Amino acid sequence: MSHTPHDFGPLPHHARFPYSAITQRADYSWPAADGGTASKAPRLAVYIGFNLEHFAFGEGLGAKIGPVSPEPDVLNYSWREYGNRVGAWRCLELFDQLTLPTGCIVNTALYDHCPELVSAFAARGDELIGHGHSNSLRQAELGEKGEEALLGYCRERIARESGAAPRGWLSPWISESHLTPDLLAETGYSYNLNWCHDDQPHRMQTRSGRHLWAIPYPQELNDIPMIIARQMDGKDFAQMIVDNFEEMLSQSTRQPLVMGIALHPYLVGQPYRLRHLRRALEHICRARDAGEVWVTTPGAICAHVEGLGLE
Repeated sequence: MSHTPHDFGPLPHHARFPYSAITQRADYSWPAADGGTASKAPRLAVYIGFNLEHFAFGEGLGAKIGPVSPEPDVLNYSWREYGNRVGAWRCLELFDQLTLPTGCIVNTALYDHCPELVSAFAARGDELIGHGHSNSLRQAELGEKGEEALLGYCRERIARESGAAPRGWLSPWISESHLTPDLLAETGYSYNLNWCHDDQPHRMQTRSGRHLWAIPYPQELNDIPMIIARQMDGKDFAQMIVDNFEEMLSQSTRQPLVMGIALHPYLVGQPYRLRHLRRALEHICRARDAGEVWVTTPGAICAHVEGLGLE
């Protein structure tokens, strides 16, 4: 294979942010618990990204538990729908028991399908985060005008139905076009969860000059790739959460860090997995109650770093 000098130069780059080593950044802490002092402020922020999703029957994308069948693929559709009918409600009970907030990542099609589910999370004061209209489609395939319309529609629908416009966005299937960060900033979003490249928030450059925050969202500490792709057992995924938490808590003595936990109720809401998830979340809550960690939402993390004037 022949090469030209161009082949050995700089590779194509997104130009959204420069490279930065995590060991060479500004130092800060997360908000202290009630009555805490700055010297005791936590250095690790933890949030749950709880994905509430709706899928079209007989067409489109969706995670699979069994072999793909010709549409209508009843097995895989109904398995995912278990999350909305049962799994999410069981998870909500667990979050209530542990007084855990969530960043609730919402398909707006749920307002047509099961609005009471979204209302139950909104009533807790959970943050609602835009996640497209349905997870049956990839937004990167829509074109600029279609993508802009989707972002605007989801923002307006959540504001109208639940009382507050979302500040954050996670694309269905993490599907971005080259323009997605620009369009997010231009349609009023403050942060993007699509990028999994760091353990700290930072700003992304956009064509309008408006800054958009990249808030860390996990693709390892995430039940879909771990349980579906790697076929990890529920108890092992729960232990992974505990191990990741303990290691990041130790690392956070040197710099502030963010740990997200990405969950889907059709996976972790299955009874035997929920039992193991409970053990992992109880472990984190013990550290929270001791003032060692800030358990919060992505929007609160974004607001805190904005207030610090960080880049």
